[in-house]
Amino acid sequence: MNAATPSDARARESASLLQVYGQLPFVPVRATGCDIITSDGRKILDLYGGHAVAALGYSHPRLYAAMEQQCRELLFQSNAVALDIRAAAAERLLEVAPDSLQRAFFVNSGAEANENALRMACVATGRSRVLAISHGFHGRTAAAGAVTWNSDSWYGFPHKPLDVDFIPRNDSHTAEQMINEEIAAVIFEPVQGVAGAFDLAPDFLRTLRDATRRHGALLIADEVQSGMGRSGEFFAVQKHAIDPDIMTLAKALGGGIPCGAVLCSDSVGEHFGSGSLGSTFGGGPIAAAAIVATIAAITADDLLRNVRNREQQIREQCCVGPVTRIQGAGLLLGLVCDRPASAVRDTLLAGDILTGTSADPNVLRILAPLTITEHHVKRLAQALADIH
Repeated sequence: MNAATPSDARARESASLLQVYGQLPFVPVRATGCDIITSDGRKILDLYGGHAVAALGYSHPRLYAAMEQQCRELLFQSNAVALDIRAAAAERLLEVAPDSLQRAFFVNSGAEANENALRMACVATGRSRVLAISHGFHGRTAAAGAVTWNSDSWYGFPHKPLDVDFIPRNDSHTAEQMINEEIAAVIFEPVQGVAGAFDLAPDFLRTLRDATRRHGALLIADEVQSGMGRSGEFFAVQKHAIDPDIMTLAKALGGGIPCGAVLCSDSVGEHFGSGSLGSTFGGGPIAAAAIVATIAAITADDLLRNVRNREQQIREQCCVGPVTRIQGAGLLLGLVCDRPASAVRDTLLAGDILTGTSADPNVLRILAPLTITEHHVKRLAQALADIH
């Protein structure tokens, strides 16, 4: 029998779950807007959004209404049948995506999206060598982990499914040398999230696009964290007019409902027919309805403009206290600190403001809901200024 009391969520998890996550010292019980209410009555301003998932904040009426309606109409059906809501999700997504992408394949997570994207690139090109960017993170599955920087410490599989090399980030000269006729694809994050919201330089991204096109390799944009409006555009590649051959999505895609997607060009898609890809839950009706509602809310609530305005405000007001400079784009921002970011995060959390850390020990990450207000940013700025 479990000796932990029912009210002690942390003790109960400790007794029954693998302890693979570092957890923060509070237990959420409900949330609304940008605020999390905890089991001990605290109201915490969430500027981390569950690793960039909560694009619409919490309890957004459009998303909740869509979920309630879809649950009443059809909770689940597989890809063995066509669904109007799945078709609508694909149509809406392709409408806001770069023009180079004309086909969608739905999955359940960012790692699954990247796993399929890499497989698709190898099949479409007939090649097996992939280039990734130093410091990038793409997931913990076999292929996604293989293209993640410094994954050898946790990789675990006895062999990697493809040959991988890493281009030093923002090194256009080396990129030109490494991309050749042996390369199936180059995968990159326009803004490297786990690395501390490090935004790749526009000229480097253009080099990747030009060189892959010249050598018949595919360009895969991993927009799992930077996509769905977080950059101030629907997708970060649109800020630099980069048209990828494949793009991967997840996290904010469903506003909190687990889902992912791979978008690709017609020329890539023509290599795949019945049975060549698959997912039991990918593109299920609940996830599809969430995607439709999330895109509709971003558009109707003018959230792209809000993201751009809040980014400007953060850059103008939050380079104070321990923050020496700010990197990233939109509401995927890295606040570079003059001390360990974990200490800054803990101080802010003591004042009921939730932020995140990153693989860079001095970078505090802001992954706030796209709905944050001017008041929320002022509160963050004042809290940072009060840190000595």
